[in-house]
Amino acid sequence: MKFPRNARIFRGQLDVAPFAAVFFLLAMFIMLGSLVYTPGIHVRLPVADGFPGTDKPSVAVAVDRNGRLYFENQGIEEADLKARLHKTVSSSAKPLVLVVQADEGVPYHEIVRLTLIAREAGIDEALLATLPRPIPAGNRNGAL
Repeated sequence: MKFPRNARIFRGQLDVAPFAAVFFLLAMFIMLGSLVYTPGIHVRLPVADGFPGTDKPSVAVAVDRNGRLYFENQGIEEADLKARLHKTVSSSAKPLVLVVQADEGVPYHEIVRLTLIAREAGIDEALLATLPRPIPAGNRNGAL
């Protein structure tokens, strides 16, 4: 069976206006996307290797650069944090570990203050949360 072929090679001029319109729309979306508000706090964890993890149940508390405390993704005052940690410890069957998610700019005395609050609530062990070092570009397969 023969089908009639109506396809011809295009030999006219290509109109650039639709391509330019799509390019400008794309550029506008990229520029406006950077202005969109991202909710939450910015905590920059320090980068380090070799810190131990834990197999025990853990409770995370974040501290931002200004010393504000955050528990269960909510801002919290020091007295309320102590009460909530005590309640969490009393409802847990196993001993808990405090994971301190402190920003790089948090002074050491703030971290010590947080661990003392946890100790008063009944949490004896505290760990610092860190980010792992990035993998070097030439070493993507995981070998050292």
